[in-house]
Amino acid sequence: MVNVISVERNSHAEKCGLIAGDKLISINGHEINDVLDYRFYIMESTLVIEYLRNRERMSTAVVKDEYDDIGLEFSTYLMDEKKRCRNNCIFCFIDQNPKGMRETVYFKDDDERLSFLMGNYVTLTNLKDADVERIIKMRISPINISVHTTDPELRVKMMNNRYAGECLKYIKMLDAHGIRINAQLVLCRDINDGGYLQRSLDDLLSLENIESVALVPCGLTGHREGLYPLTPYDAESARAVLEIAERAGDKSLNEKGMRLVYPSDEFYLLSGKPLPDAEFYEGYPQLENGVGMIRSDSDEFYECLENLSDMEYNREVSIATGEAAYGFIRSLADSAMEKYKRLTVHVYAVKNNFFGGSVTVSGLVTGGDILAQLKGKPLGDILLIPENMLRAEGDMFLDNTTLDELSGSLGVKIAVTPRGGYELCEAMTGIKCDL
Repeated sequence: MVNVISVERNSHAEKCGLIAGDKLISINGHEINDVLDYRFYIMESTLVIEYLRNRERMSTAVVKDEYDDIGLEFSTYLMDEKKRCRNNCIFCFIDQNPKGMRETVYFKDDDERLSFLMGNYVTLTNLKDADVERIIKMRISPINISVHTTDPELRVKMMNNRYAGECLKYIKMLDAHGIRINAQLVLCRDINDGGYLQRSLDDLLSLENIESVALVPCGLTGHREGLYPLTPYDAESARAVLEIAERAGDKSLNEKGMRLVYPSDEFYLLSGKPLPDAEFYEGYPQLENGVGMIRSDSDEFYECLENLSDMEYNREVSIATGEAAYGFIRSLADSAMEKYKRLTVHVYAVKNNFFGGSVTVSGLVTGGDILAQLKGKPLGDILLIPENMLRAEGDMFLDNTTLDELSGSLGVKIAVTPRGGYELCEAMTGIKCDL
């Protein structure tokens, strides 16, 4: 039973008499406990809705087009609380956060509903047989799973959860019932790579409904006091991961017609090996996981640049990015300046002193580090930052520095650039692309 906080005007729910404050009990006899129940059971064209109003049990009927929403709104997106992670993974990034950040940064979610609704990855350790049966019944697909390793004993060790190995059975259950699976392996050097990685890839590629497997190196900050000792990847160890991954991908391509195994961009940057062509990524199924992002952005940027009109004015801009992407962004800026002699682009690699360690990605750069390192530098008319540096609301960095505070302290206008090569090219040049 969940609380209705508002009803959309002129909606099916309003027309059948539902009001804010009602408690939704069931739809067509099915109990409603969360957003998955609600979304699944409102798909039918005829609904019998039971609800509680002032302790009186009532019912109403709705006739609508199939799949139409009925217009109820609830206190939270999930209609109840997020499920908290029960693991204590040896590589957990949240455990490596410095103190003093806003409270929400320290929350660990592990919620299968967010996997379906938002693309989050789940470990399956929060699930029971009934939860998996519900996923199968509702055809919740695809589901994104943080596997890390298919060796049960090693998974227990890595996740510090005695159920972590046992719940691997759910992967086979989901696969057997046609649920499509995207898998993620966060790799820790000399722990779940090497032979363990080969086993994991063999096991995952044997599934009929596997859609992709992403390999991502664990992120290590400078705040690991008392945590499990981990060693960052270097060029040699990154190349070893790529060798296993590319061999498994080649085999899958030959046997299944799809590569399915995709190392993250970080492994290529660390190894010094060139990034694969776009065809390698087969439509970029794990782009938001940092897999193929540089290739995708690069191809889009150059396509956009080639089709831009002439620049009729002088323009000077600056770009703040993480150390990992600096060479890539610098090369794009150089290409733009080669085409437009009236364009000046300053690109700054911001060292992540806030998190320290080997953190080099742009998404974890803080406002304080930008201010400390760019103060007094030539910034031109506008400073560009990628949107992934900010929280979802788009107004604040991880260290609670706001955009307005940073802009005022640097004395420059700041523009937030959406992810994508077209968007970066337009922001850099100030010219709208007609593609």
